Amino acid sequence: MDFHLIDSTCKECGCDLLKNEPMQYHTTFKIGGPADRFITVYHEQQLKKILQAAKESDIPFFILGKGSNLLISDKGISGIVLHLDGDFKKMKWTSPTSIYIPAGASLAAASRFACEQELTGFEFAWGIPGSVGGALYMNAGAYGGEMAHIVTSVTYITPVGEILTASGDELQFAYRKSMFTGTNLIILGAELNLKHGISSEIQALMDDLMNRRKSKQPYDMPSAGSVFKRPEGHYASALIEESGLKGTACGDAMVSPKHAGFIVNNGEANCEDVLNLIELVKKTVWDKKQVHLECEVKVYGR
Repeated sequence: MDFHLIDSTCKECGCDLLKNEPMQYHTTFKIGGPADRFITVYHEQQLKKILQAAKESDIPFFILGKGSNLLISDKGISGIVLHLDGDFKKMKWTSPTSIYIPAGASLAAASRFACEQELTGFEFAWGIPGSVGGALYMNAGAYGGEMAHIVTSVTYITPVGEILTASGDELQFAYRKSMFTGTNLIILGAELNLKHGISSEIQALMDDLMNRRKSKQPYDMPSAGSVFKRPEGHYASALIEESGLKGTACGDAMVSPKHAGFIVNNGEANCEDVLNLIELVKKTVWDKKQVHLECEVKVYGR
């Protein structure tokens, strides 16, 4: 691939550019080989120019949020990794019960912002280690809440630079899916419809949910969150635990002894270790429980 146009465009429009950047520095799993180009963009015009340069150069791109729910190949990523910063993190209050949250904002920051505006309904996202864009992409949820319950519209940009808005049924929200899943549409941000609340009560609920997460999940170890989708009529973590897999390891990838739904990096795990362990878990659960587990973590790279 010829990156001449990409490199010159970054220089001209003021994007930050890193070459052969190890992705282990940008994922919660702390796993991943080098990306050819890691580009941080700060506003829509920069993003449009980089997308145009990528199109003209026939170079693929990948949007990276907080790097959670993601497993990157040990061989890295061909093409461009785009990271949204600057304007893509600037949240605003749009009506008495609505806020606009850009894709680059973390779910933690967005939850805190909603609390500060005395708006309730977004507490479930407190503690999910991802970005708003990633949460919209996969309709993230926890503790009875999910993005589909509070999103009224999503603004996005196409690979050719056209900015559009989708709302209602157009968003195609389902369990861990949206209209954006599996596409190359880039989410810019979303309008959230919440309810009036009392900030102290909202904060108390957020604290309670965080304490519950920390008591049950391996917060102190690198992971990509819950590895498997919830099979109909079952809980993946229960099936894995009942199959005797807690603590099972492939290399330095290990089924968490604290929560069987998590695979953790126990030191120097690589992508191959994790993939081998995922297959071992799937096979064992099928053999013992006759239930098929589907991976929720997105695997990407060479």
